[in-house]
Amino acid sequence: MSKRLSFYKHVQAMKPMMDFSGAVHGSGLEQPLVELVLMRVSQLNGCAYCLDMHSKDARAAGETEQRLYVLQAWREAPFYSERERAALAWAEAVTQLGPHGVPDEVYERALASFSEEELVKLNMVVVLINGWNRFAIPFQAEPGHYQPAKQHAA
Repeated sequence: MSKRLSFYKHVQAMKPMMDFSGAVHGSGLEQPLVELVLMRVSQLNGCAYCLDMHSKDARAAGETEQRLYVLQAWREAPFYSERERAALAWAEAVTQLGPHGVPDEVYERALASFSEEELVKLNMVVVLINGWNRFAIPFQAEPGHYQPAKQHAA
């Protein structure tokens, strides 16, 4: 396999994506929920680089190993909140859009846990990570080297 380019080295070309990322991460949604969504979408897309990155970020933010290990089977596990379940269902439906879009029951569940503005913000998280997955996968970004920023004590 030939070595592919590092898209991160192309700072000017990546600026719109980086700006979008900053805006999404500053949206006000709770970080643990955002990290779960980033992980789940990256699982669906098979993005090892993003899974490595976001599992480390989630752990650094206090996420438990158990919840990360079982995330793929979140429907069967008792330790995700209803808000998290609604977010994960939304993330899966948006990532794997079928011919009829997001099913009504997924939309209704999401609106029961999120305000309309929060749902738009959640959707932006899903759009963002699907975009990053589509940079990391084709350019074969190598997992294992990412280190999370130090978390500041509250």
